[in-house]
Amino acid sequence: MTLTFLGATQEVTGSCHLLNIDGRQVLLDCGMIQGGKLDAMRNHEPFPFDAAQIHAVVLSHAHIDHSGRLPLLIKSGFTGPIFSHKATVELCAVMLKDAAMLQFRDAERTNKKRIKNDLEPIEPLFTEEDVDAVMQQFVALDYGQHTQVLPNLTVCLSDAGHILGSAIVELWIGPKDQRKKLVFSGDLGRAGMPILDDPTLIEEADLVLMESTYGDRLHRSWDETLAELKAIFATTIKQSRGNILLPAFSVGRAQELLYLFHLYAKEWDLGRWRICLDSPMAIKATQVYVGNYNLMDEDFKRFTRLSPGQHPLLSNVDFIDTTDESMALNHIHAGLIIIAGSGMCNGGRIRCHLAHNLANPLSDVIICGYQAIGTPGRLLVDGAESLTIHGESIPVNAKLHTIGGLSAHADQAELLNWYRHFNNTPPVVLVHGEVEAQKGLLKKLQEGDEASSVHGEIAEFGDCLDLTTLPQLTWIAQKS
Repeated sequence: MTLTFLGATQEVTGSCHLLNIDGRQVLLDCGMIQGGKLDAMRNHEPFPFDAAQIHAVVLSHAHIDHSGRLPLLIKSGFTGPIFSHKATVELCAVMLKDAAMLQFRDAERTNKKRIKNDLEPIEPLFTEEDVDAVMQQFVALDYGQHTQVLPNLTVCLSDAGHILGSAIVELWIGPKDQRKKLVFSGDLGRAGMPILDDPTLIEEADLVLMESTYGDRLHRSWDETLAELKAIFATTIKQSRGNILLPAFSVGRAQELLYLFHLYAKEWDLGRWRICLDSPMAIKATQVYVGNYNLMDEDFKRFTRLSPGQHPLLSNVDFIDTTDESMALNHIHAGLIIIAGSGMCNGGRIRCHLAHNLANPLSDVIICGYQAIGTPGRLLVDGAESLTIHGESIPVNAKLHTIGGLSAHADQAELLNWYRHFNNTPPVVLVHGEVEAQKGLLKKLQEGDEASSVHGEIAEFGDCLDLTTLPQLTWIAQKS
């Protein structure tokens, strides 16, 4: 029984981990690599395994960096079941179709240049037909449902509190007399955040495979975050400034912002502004959220007891669906609050809005999510003086705000708190984080006396762990 790390190793995208149990193989996630152009090209490389030999996939949640290469997996020969929460299945139908459309458009743009240079055209990574095939292979699960994936592999999903349907995956591996328990955190959310329940606390494990996106930093408190947002809106509204742009992930962040704008519309004096959700995918994802009201937390339900047919995520917001509607916003230079994808500014309609607003010193850009290295959003956060959009260099004159308190990922303290609910300090392998963040988290995990110190390591691509010796970490192959 082995676990091989094949993605999101010392980086935050491309989640993919390979279990080998009695000669059968199961993937935990199959995510797309995101970032700059070189990162995107890595998605075209062959999988480091035979897709036809994969028995099943267990998917933690719908975000593209966890699910985005499932269509490619099927194109490569995978025919097995994909186990995930039922809300994740619904969201994947939306997100993977959108990703297929973006792949087609990217290939179309690239081929125009290639044809001019007498080069052979390239194919998109996958198509909408490939996504249709993926959706036929999903097996929808509920939280708390124990499911036998293999004779010696049982899984159970628990709420990770990250986005709708996100799951912590508990896996019981091996025959009863040698059974080991692996807990894969997926992406962990934060306690006390609006809409979703807090991440589930797990007590037993022989190994914890844990994300570390914000392993070296702390988020602002929720109260501080709300105060900061209020101040931004108050200043902009009072001075009759330009537009406010919010690059937002279409699943999770967009819905959270809609709810906040509903909840604080009066206090933040938003009534005189036009709020636009300019993202077909976010609109569809919002409809999935509405259809899964039962998964919302009790605070959300208590504050949103409305008449039949009403819902707070759908109030006082214009849904901008068509391209023409989106382009029309570019002729309005003040009074708009635009929520648009993508969250890292590396695609989607937000790029057009940045092209028309970034040079305006009266406009504001609110960065409210993680920005991977190499993305335009990261360049903005790091203080870029200009941004190249559609081949044109746009000066960055708009006021930039980075709101860390809206993150859907647990910070260092929250990751430590989640881990410390395990009994007997099981060993930890860190994934889904940049190296410095992982080193910071690992240092904190290993603080304390010898009895409480945690045996933790940072996974590298290709590392292979022998699961039969757990809780001792025995590496069959390691890069270093």
